[in-house]
Amino acid sequence: MAEQKPALVLHLVSGGDPLVFTLRPDDVSELRKQLHLHLEHGSVEAVHTAEGRTVNVNFTHVAAAYIDDLQRQGKVFGLH
Repeated sequence: MAEQKPALVLHLVSGGDPLVFTLRPDDVSELRKQLHLHLEHGSVEAVHTAEGRTVNVNFTHVAAAYIDDLQRQGKVFGLH
């Protein structure tokens, strides 16, 4: 089985291609639990990337956000 590469995928209200940030595996569980709250409240949150960077995301400008595995083959939105 291939190693998972979790990523935060953000679709902005303004449209365009989604923004994709690889995540530290240890942060995925907590971010997954809190993601809906960030979207509901339009908060600004620090997201730590797998490359050791911190990205401050203003969720007011995010239309949709989810965590995906970049290693998954045959991606079809909504299907596993």
